[in-house]
Amino acid sequence: MTGSSSATNEQIDIRVFGGPSALIEFGGLRFLTDPAFDEPGEYPIGTERFLTKTAPAAIDPADLGPIDVVLLSHDEHPDNLDHSGRALLADVPLVLTTSGGAGRLGGTARGLAPWETVELPRPDGGTVTVTATPAQHGPDGCEPVTGEVVGFVLTASDLPTVYVSGDNASLAVVEKIAARVGPVDTAVLFAGAARTPLFDGALLTLDSAQAAEATTILGARRVVPVHFDSWGHFTEGRSALIDAFTAAGLIDRLELS
Repeated sequence: MTGSSSATNEQIDIRVFGGPSALIEFGGLRFLTDPAFDEPGEYPIGTERFLTKTAPAAIDPADLGPIDVVLLSHDEHPDNLDHSGRALLADVPLVLTTSGGAGRLGGTARGLAPWETVELPRPDGGTVTVTATPAQHGPDGCEPVTGEVVGFVLTASDLPTVYVSGDNASLAVVEKIAARVGPVDTAVLFAGAARTPLFDGALLTLDSAQAAEATTILGARRVVPVHFDSWGHFTEGRSALIDAFTAAGLIDRLELS
């Protein structure tokens, strides 16, 4: 890794639009996480179930401006990639996602296995390195049901490190990432304590207390939570995050839009 949590000479601008979608400006490049901008309603997942979107995104995708890279944690769930998100991908030069997702999406999608890297040229002549990280979208053994998921780390020699978790419910996975790339400066954590009947209500993403614990594990100076609102299967929202980070003595690190 070439980035460092101590390279805080430049604040990384992150705008959160609701659900899992956030715009990260890093090294002159514009990265968009999991684009999901459809209107509220019921969206099928598989053949027998639906996920319910409860609130619209805070921006119309047409108003995003040019996107250089989409960081797509996975393509198989409508709360991470919906109809408008799929349409947006057609205009993006590079989509980084899972190996299976790249095969399904085609186009500019490129699959990354955990710890695989890609070097991206910066407008100023430098380089941004994107490293794929593991993610576990549920309890141990969940993969045959919830599918393959990937997270990302953004590094550059002169910029603070940014970690994007994707849908991950495992602190053991966070510990592995911290050991490999930590400490990080900014952690974009998918939170919300998502639960469905699939695993008898077991967590599919971090709950608020786990997000605070992940902050400590990662040594993160700043945490930008995403994917904790706008969908009915999230069981903890903004107030739970504030309470958990306050209880952990980390409220000064929590950045809520």
